[in-house]
Amino acid sequence: MAADALNPLRGILLKVTSVMVFVLMQTCIKSAGPDIPAGQITFYRSAFAIVPIVLYLAVQGELRGAFYTQSPFGHFKRGVLGITSMAFGFYGLVHLPMPDAIALGYSLPLIAVILAAIFLGETVRIYRWTAVFVGLIGVVIISWPKLSMFDDGGMGSAQAIGALSVIISSMMAGFALIQTRQLVRTERTPTIVFYFSLSGAVLSLLSLPFGWEELTTSETFFLICAGICGGVGQILVTESYRYADVSTVAPFEYTSILLGIAIAYTLFGDVPTFTMLVGTSITVSAGIFIIYREHQLGLERKAARRASPPGA
Repeated sequence: MAADALNPLRGILLKVTSVMVFVLMQTCIKSAGPDIPAGQITFYRSAFAIVPIVLYLAVQGELRGAFYTQSPFGHFKRGVLGITSMAFGFYGLVHLPMPDAIALGYSLPLIAVILAAIFLGETVRIYRWTAVFVGLIGVVIISWPKLSMFDDGGMGSAQAIGALSVIISSMMAGFALIQTRQLVRTERTPTIVFYFSLSGAVLSLLSLPFGWEELTTSETFFLICAGICGGVGQILVTESYRYADVSTVAPFEYTSILLGIAIAYTLFGDVPTFTMLVGTSITVSAGIFIIYREHQLGLERKAARRASPPGA
């Protein structure tokens, strides 16, 4: 890690700020209302995210380099997976209480472990498998009251579909993460970030023939703000990993549930249920354990490399 990156406190501050900005993005989407199609939301989220990203790359002197890619099809696959995940996630967000949507999104690290073992051949030992299993129990606890409302009709069915959508979103995000891990072998971070937002905006337009809503001024304002927040959040989270290890800053992702509960109660009158709090506690604990275990394995690998003689 470069010398200017050895600033964990700055990395943590950037990560927490990114969490706040992403929760603000979710709040804007939630405020826009439940009647806007997910594809239309995804378009605004992606298109207006390009604005702060381009400005940031220009200031950093990386804008020209961001256009160069050795893997255009890889970016296309990343875009399809990411935008599909985003669309399902946004559908769930507008049909669920915000804390529930955020909590169900915490299934991503668990799913990522499973997919990495299957598709990347990563070694996953009993400790992490146990954490994944326990974490998925937490996801079931959060989602079961919603999924059991499929036959209730009306709002109940909408929340059931919303819960299922967020889980599908996490699965698709897991596949997108796998694709990103493959891209980073040849692609620079600015290139990945730029092409994701660009492909997201273009691919989202494919949903236009399926019916977009005519937006009011307030709806347009909230969706534009959501897009800008999404771009700023991407920049902040990318910067946070420049200054600290992943294992240092990643646990602070879970501060989003505290912000989500506070905002949802204040603006939307959503009160977290007991099952949601219990399930979230289990899922968050499992996620933090996985991060801790990854950190320990990283230390073990570094120690093994130092102990191995050159040329061994």
